[in-house]
Amino acid sequence: MTSLGPRRLARWGSTLAAVLALAGMGTGLSGCASWLDAGTAQTQQLLAAPPAGLPRRVLLDATPFHPQTELQCGPAALATLLGAAGRPVTPEALTPEVFVPGRGGSLQIEMLGAARRHDAVSTVLPQRLDALLQEVAAGHPVGVMLNLGLSLVPLWHFAVLVGFDLDREEVLLRSGQTRELHLPLRTFERTWARSQHWAFVALPPETLPTTASLAAVREGRIGFERAAPPARAVAAWQSAWQRWPGDVVIGMGLGNSQVAAGDAPAALRTFAQVAEATDSAAAWNNLASLRLQAGDLPGARQAARQAVLRASAAEPAMLSAAQATEAEVAAANAR
Repeated sequence: MTSLGPRRLARWGSTLAAVLALAGMGTGLSGCASWLDAGTAQTQQLLAAPPAGLPRRVLLDATPFHPQTELQCGPAALATLLGAAGRPVTPEALTPEVFVPGRGGSLQIEMLGAARRHDAVSTVLPQRLDALLQEVAAGHPVGVMLNLGLSLVPLWHFAVLVGFDLDREEVLLRSGQTRELHLPLRTFERTWARSQHWAFVALPPETLPTTASLAAVREGRIGFERAAPPARAVAAWQSAWQRWPGDVVIGMGLGNSQVAAGDAPAALRTFAQVAEATDSAAAWNNLASLRLQAGDLPGARQAARQAVLRASAAEPAMLSAAQATEAEVAAANAR
């Protein structure tokens, strides 16, 4: 499973600009070039060789802005992302879902879970600066976790990346009480790296992140399925299936969600596709069960036999379930 990064608190003590100024970041101090360049390898690589097709400048100016109150950067950042996804909600409404009073902040897992409860699929992004910029270029604001302090004295903060300018070598953030904070790319990378480069998007179920890995997309949709009505889970799995039509996890998620939504004919088609594409014992087994329910006894018998054969050869954990389905089909044929 994709790591969610350190379960650290996002704390807020002052504006980001003030914190960075006090720390001497982005102020052009002389005599500190080696220190200022430390930990900025991704920035240097990005500026030297940007991804093909990446615009030089992007600003998602329509992204909502919610000025945060003390220690409320998590709810404010999540409200920003959800508003951009067409799920308007106030930071105050999100506070009980993501803010942990006893810890003085929000945790990443709460941020991901709350987005899913508001009909948005939260997905963790690759730990690469270019991936974040490509998401923004695709129209997807990105939630980021930053450490505005030091490794030994952290000051955790959630912000939303809404733009960048490669010529100016800066990113633009919705952060704290600043609607459009301009931050040098190198400063952003250093503060982001201290969270183990943790970032995520919260998008409608019909929309896929541009850069997320297959594993992260699977995990995001599994989490969404647990929180969403079946019909919305179908939409999430369907969009992923269109990109990865041969993936067994996505195919099984789609078929099972279709069953939960009461659409047996669609589930039959899905499990047939997954079984043929992957030879999955689970897919054959589910296909056999649905064919049996539909009264297709020859088809059920064939699928149940395939499930047992596949389980015996390569998926022993499925063997008992496959054998039970085959016995059920045999009993129906004997009537």
